[in-house]
Amino acid sequence: MIYRLLLLSDENDFFQREITIDAEASFLQLNDFILDSLNYSRKELTTFYVSDEEWQKGQEITLMDMSFGKSEEDSFLMESTKLEELIENRGDRLIFIFDMISERGLYIELVELLAGSQAEPKLTHSEGKAPQQTSSFEFAETRSVGGAGLSFEDDEIFEDGFDSDDLDAEGFSELDSLEGY
Repeated sequence: MIYRLLLLSDENDFFQREITIDAEASFLQLNDFILDSLNYSRKELTTFYVSDEEWQKGQEITLMDMSFGKSEEDSFLMESTKLEELIENRGDRLIFIFDMISERGLYIELVELLAGSQAEPKLTHSEGKAPQQTSSFEFAETRSVGGAGLSFEDDEIFEDGFDSDDLDAEGFSELDSLEGY
């Protein structure tokens, strides 16, 4: 069986890739093909998640063993897990995280099942520019908690500088006795 997978990004509405890959291929083969087809480095840590219709993360498929000695019962490694073990029906979904620090990724949907087999994955459709593999510091700063698209340099609160005389010291006088600690 051959899977036709559609890859989308929430960072670029015009980005779209379609891949055909054998159902018996491993998640590692899919991982490497995606990275290569987008000109991404294989040096970054990546992971897949099985997803529901709402794109909520489910079972994780990792690049390396992350069980740290715990039960490996529900642990799936890309190298040893075949695609058909976790996705098999039209509409099944995956999330591919390519930037672990910023949790950025691609959304993947199984859009068609084709008869036959295929030795190597193939890129069958390519549209739009792929997201940058790793986010820059400025991009991460605007996505961080409290950032809301603004950097700290834009904060008008601190425009006039800081004056310690403006602080209300009430209730803090007891702290003066702790200065030796």
